[in-house]
Amino acid sequence: MVVRQHGHRGAVVANAVAGGLALGLLLSGCAAQDPVVPDGRGLREDLKSLSTQARPAGDETDPRRAREALARAARVLAGAGGAKVRTSMETVSGGTRLTIHGSGLYDFSRPAGQLTVLVPEDAAGDAEHRPITEVFTPGRLFMKNRGAGVPGDSWVRLATASLADGNLLTNGATDPLAAAELLGGAREVTYMRDERVGGVRVRHYWGTIDLGRAARAAPERDREPLTVAAKGFSNGTVAFDAYLDDQGRPRRVSHRFSVAGRGRGGASASAAPSGSPAASAPPMTVVSTVELYDFGTPVRVALPAPADIYAGTVGSPRN
Repeated sequence: MVVRQHGHRGAVVANAVAGGLALGLLLSGCAAQDPVVPDGRGLREDLKSLSTQARPAGDETDPRRAREALARAARVLAGAGGAKVRTSMETVSGGTRLTIHGSGLYDFSRPAGQLTVLVPEDAAGDAEHRPITEVFTPGRLFMKNRGAGVPGDSWVRLATASLADGNLLTNGATDPLAAAELLGGAREVTYMRDERVGGVRVRHYWGTIDLGRAARAAPERDREPLTVAAKGFSNGTVAFDAYLDDQGRPRRVSHRFSVAGRGRGGASASAAPSGSPAASAPPMTVVSTVELYDFGTPVRVALPAPADIYAGTVGSPRN
C-alpha cells in the first residue's frame, strides 16, 4: 500500500498519521468546541498536595518497588487474557479541545485487539462521522472507514514502526498493550494514594516515562515501534498516571504527550525536532487514556483477509 501525505488547512498534528487517518482528521480546520481546559499542571499540583497527606504504610511508597510493579504490568496483562477496553484521546491546541472515544476488546495473551473509534462531530463534515474500526496486532494496525478514496468495505494496513510516533497517537487511541509497555520506562515514580476505578480498589502512581528505556524493556516483537516513538518525540519523555489493582493489572493508564506543531503542509508534528524551523505551529497537549475492565472476557479478533486490504493510494480528507 502507498500512503501519500497532503497538507490541509489548520493541520496541527499529523499528516504523517498516514494521510489523514483519525488524528489528522480531528485537527484539520475545526472550530473550538469547548473552553480550553488547563494543561494539567494545576491538577498535578493538587495531586502532589494529596500525596503529602497520610499514606498507608507499605511497599507502595517505595519508588523502586513502584517502578518494579509498573514494569511488570504488561506481563501481568498477558496472563490475564481478555478484557474490555475504553479509550479516550483529548487534544488541546490553539483554543481547541477535541476528544476521540473508543471501545472494544483486547486479548493480551495473543496479543490482538479491536476498537471502534468515534470521531467527534464537526471535525471533518458529515461524511466523516462513521465509526472507525481498528484492529491491533504487534507491528501492524488495520483501519476500516478511514482514508479518502478507500472503499467502505476495505481496510487500510499500516506498519506501526513506519509511523513517526510509533502509533502511540496516530489512530486516535493508544494500543492498550503499548500503553502498558510504556510503563516499563517509568522513572521518578510517586505513589499517590489508593483509589477506586470502576468499583475496584487500585493504587494510583504518577511520574514520567523515558521512551528509550520503555523500548529497551519491551519484548523484541514490540520494540521497534517504541524505538521510533523515542526518536520521534523531541524530549523523549512522557508523563503518566497509572492505576494498578491488587493483582498488578492496569485498570487505567493515562499518558500526557507534548507534541510540537507544524505549519501549513507540515509532515509530522510529533516528529518535529525541537528548534526546527518547521515547528512553527503552537504546541499541542495530547492526553491518551486506556481503561481496562471485565478481565477474563472471551475475545475473538479476526484479522482482515488479504483480499479485503486496500492496496491503492490513501489521501487526506479535506474540508
